[in-house]
Amino acid sequence: MVVRNENNFKSAYTAITEENGKHAEMLLDFGLLNLKAGETWNCDEQKERAWLLIKGEAVVEWEGKNETIKRISCFDESPSVLHVPQGVSVSIKAVKDSEFAVEKKMNTKLFDCKLYRPEDVRSDVFGAGVMNDTSRRTVRTVFDGEIAPYSNMVMGEVINHPGKWSSYPPHDHPQPEIYHYRHFPEQGFGVSLIDEDPFFVKNGDTTLVPPNKTHSQVAGAGYAMYYIWMIPHLEDDRWLPSTRYFREDHKWLTDPDVKIWPELKYGEKK
Repeated sequence: MVVRNENNFKSAYTAITEENGKHAEMLLDFGLLNLKAGETWNCDEQKERAWLLIKGEAVVEWEGKNETIKRISCFDESPSVLHVPQGVSVSIKAVKDSEFAVEKKMNTKLFDCKLYRPEDVRSDVFGAGVMNDTSRRTVRTVFDGEIAPYSNMVMGEVINHPGKWSSYPPHDHPQPEIYHYRHFPEQGFGVSLIDEDPFFVKNGDTTLVPPNKTHSQVAGAGYAMYYIWMIPHLEDDRWLPSTRYFREDHKWLTDPDVKIWPELKYGEKK
């Protein structure tokens, strides 16, 4: 299903999913924090938390440390992300109007706080040079089950190049997943496929992907589509980069030497 952006996130914090509230089946708290220049947000919760800067400039403070982080374009720059365990007090003061994606989950494990700077975030180009570049996309992984084995969450970003596919070939996994979208230009659009159901997605929308449902995305031609992806680890099944199960019909597309039309002629074997 898709949660529509109805109020353009005018309030300071907009909750989209809640681990013990609305859309609890996603097993995560996810929301958006919007601060005007000069505003401050304080947070001290008994949950693991991560703040990903979508745009703006802010000073983040935790455990006696403070750093100024800034981002002009989520399409062209990797993010800064503050990741802390339960009980750590965090203060965020906006230097300029700023927007953060906030991910939270129950986790009794204590771990060292980490500020991921843009240069710390792994960035890969997937799908280049295969299938005529039809699924070329940029994937940024902030932390996952390998990078942060102590975490109960996964967080990253994808940039769908205009007219291209991502989360492709269609695949599923036992964990639910959340996608939050932005488009450039903002009037852009894309389509999120969950099994055989298409969902039209626009700037600020959020797709909620249930467990074991095939999912993939495509951006409208002419429009870049950015989305933040968030996954909760299951107690007995942690999400790893290898935790993608491709549907049998489409597995042939994962061959690095795959040929598609027009190189693959009608009647030839795949």
